[in-house]
Amino acid sequence: MVEPRELESIAREVAREAGELAHRLRAAGVAIAATKSALADIVTDADREVEALIRERLTAARPGDGFLGEESGAESGETGVTWVVDPIDGTVNYAYGIPSYAVSIAAIAGEPDPSRWEVLAGVVRNPASGEEFHAALGEGAWLGDARLAVNDPVGEAGALLATGFGYDPATHEGDLVRVMRVMPLARDIRRIGSAALDLSFVAAGRLDGYFERGINAWDHAAGELLVREAGGVFRRSLDPGETRALVVAAGPSLVDELFATAIAD
Repeated sequence: MVEPRELESIAREVAREAGELAHRLRAAGVAIAATKSALADIVTDADREVEALIRERLTAARPGDGFLGEESGAESGETGVTWVVDPIDGTVNYAYGIPSYAVSIAAIAGEPDPSRWEVLAGVVRNPASGEEFHAALGEGAWLGDARLAVNDPVGEAGALLATGFGYDPATHEGDLVRVMRVMPLARDIRRIGSAALDLSFVAAGRLDGYFERGINAWDHAAGELLVREAGGVFRRSLDPGETRALVVAAGPSLVDELFATAIAD
């Protein structure tokens, strides 16, 4: 049985190198390589180059593991461990020079399906700030050497919440309606632009909760472990006939109400 702390150590080392590469490439200028699901959903040359580096380093460290990356797709492995990678989460921020983007690397056991996997280790690193959020299953969540804990309970002023919006214009009305429903629970709303950082900030107590419909597996794989290891709750749910999963993360006393409010489409 592989040790989660060993996987965490590998992920941290690779995330640092990948983050340095992303930072250097950003300083040199960003080239938009293509659009993906919608015109606003961009991929840069840096996304591809950083993911290629991560994949190369992980393969060298643990040959035989599977891989699921945002840019290069999936490859099955033989060890029961799969690496789930977003090379630059927050690509639009990255392209515009907004310093809120992250390298996200997680190691999971089981099928590379969020409804079936167990996250063993995860790292979210912001190259612009140098902050590194990391966790191993059963070992707590950390920012550097400082242990993290979610905020719970939320005070009478309401919760500081974060959300995001899908790239498909057809989903925007539903996203905005969801924000309106959630607002009575909120002190205020933040839209940071990186799900990996949103989840890290919940783990660190910088946010009280996070909700968003439609993010991908690589967006939340590392962040969901951070939230759980910091004492929070992470939920992902699909309504019958729904293809865009709702993700909610918060402390135990807030998560039920936030989830019920956010999912009531």
